[in-house]
Amino acid sequence: MDFISDDNNSGNFWLEIKKLVKSLIKTFIGLFLLFSLLYQPFKIPSESMVPTLLIGDFLLVDKYCYGYTNDSFRMWNKTLPLPKFTKRIFASKKPTYGDVIVFHNPKDGHKNYIKRIIGMPGDKVQLKDGVVFINDKKCEITDEDTYSLMSKGEYRIFKKYTETLPNGYKHVIIKYFPFGKGHLDNVGPYNIPKGHYFVMGDNRDNSSDSRVMETCGFIPDERVMGQAKCLFFSSSCNWYQVFDWLFSIRYERIFTKIR
Repeated sequence: MDFISDDNNSGNFWLEIKKLVKSLIKTFIGLFLLFSLLYQPFKIPSESMVPTLLIGDFLLVDKYCYGYTNDSFRMWNKTLPLPKFTKRIFASKKPTYGDVIVFHNPKDGHKNYIKRIIGMPGDKVQLKDGVVFINDKKCEITDEDTYSLMSKGEYRIFKKYTETLPNGYKHVIIKYFPFGKGHLDNVGPYNIPKGHYFVMGDNRDNSSDSRVMETCGFIPDERVMGQAKCLFFSSSCNWYQVFDWLFSIRYERIFTKIR
């Protein structure tokens, strides 16, 4: 009696499996590259944008809306070695007052920063007793309430305000010190050069931003990576605190729009 060997069938089976795996890998890489061209995830490491953004927030940055420059392609705080862009390409809009942006800051170890645009190219920005003046016009401040935060190892109470920018955009800021008592409450005037932006953190007494020329200063347009759009996850614990994971998730912040 002759028996038919199934070696050939077995070989075809594993060949099909290899083809399927290769196809899945190519699809995954293609989707990853497509997604990374449009959006990039970031994690918030500091308190400079509280209460808008908290330590442990994970957000998506829209890179397509402003168009692309070399610094649109950064991974692990390094700009990819691509041919030099002479200008932004595929831009659908320009950054404006109130936008929360992520940018490359060569003045601080080539780190990625996230701040809010306060001043536009050609503006004059000055702070008088903690109040922002843009082109000699006061940005109106409305008292909102108090804001509590565990900061620098202790429980602190901040004052919360709504600030109105020249285009009518309203956003929330907090101050730990009374107006006029913060170390960056009386600075300027700053005359913003063409093609640059003036940015500040929403936590006004705990933010190294355009008010500090040595470590941040004006932000060149080509350094802007994109606009922070929404949160996709938020947790108050570190990754190694395994037993706290479930209880540390801030469910109410997930999928919220950044304003």
